[in-house]
Amino acid sequence: MPDELLQRLRRFREDAFPRYRARFQALVDDGQHPSTLFIGCSDSRLVPYLLTGAGPGELFMVRNVGALVPPCCGTADGGHHGTAAAIEFAVLNLKVRRIVVCGHTHCGAMRALYEDLSDEAVNLGAWLDLARDAVLPVERPTPEALRRTEQRAIALQLERLMDYPMVRRRVDAGELSLHGWHYVIEDGEVNVLDVRTGAFVPASRLAEDDDAAGASAALAVDVEP
Repeated sequence: MPDELLQRLRRFREDAFPRYRARFQALVDDGQHPSTLFIGCSDSRLVPYLLTGAGPGELFMVRNVGALVPPCCGTADGGHHGTAAAIEFAVLNLKVRRIVVCGHTHCGAMRALYEDLSDEAVNLGAWLDLARDAVLPVERPTPEALRRTEQRAIALQLERLMDYPMVRRRVDAGELSLHGWHYVIEDGEVNVLDVRTGAFVPASRLAEDDDAAGASAALAVDVEP
C-alpha cells in the first residue's frame, strides 16, 4: 500500500474518527438501518457521500462498472453475483425504503458499448451486455448520443429491478420507491428520471415534495431516443 494511503488512514484515525465515534458506536450497538440502497458506477469521480451529504449508516452501497443490475434469477453460468445479493439483502433484511440507480456523464462503460473490447476482457464484455439495449443506432457516438445512452441504461436497470420479486412486492405495497439519477460531473447537477414522461429533470428544479423520481409497480420507462 502506498505510503500516502497509510498517512490518510492515520489521519482518519486521529482526526476524523473522534468526531464520529459516538455515531459509529451507536451503529454497532443498534445495528445499521439505512433508508437507501445506492447502486452507483465504480467511476472514481462519483462520490456518493459527497453527492448526497449522507453520513455513516445512511447509505447501503454497491458499486459496479456502469451501475448495472444483473437478472434476478442469476446468470446463465450459475455464477455468484454481489450486486444481486446486495439488492436482496437491502430489501429483505434492511428493508430500505428507496433504491437509487446512479449513472453519470463521461461514463467509460457506456462508451465501451460502442467500441471493440480486448479479447482478455471476457467478464467486462459479458457484464456490459446488461446495458446493450441502451445503445443507439449510430456508428460513432457523439457526446449527446453518449449522454442519451447513459440515461437509457439507467432506465433499463430500473426496469430490471422490478423483475426482483421482493422489489416488485414492496413497490406494489407502497413501501419502496425506485429512483434513476444521472450525475453531470462537470456541473454538479443530478438529473432525476421522471417515469411519467421518460425525461431526466434537474434535481435543482424539482420541488421538495415532488415525487417525480418514484417508480410505480407498472414501471415501463422509455427514455426518449
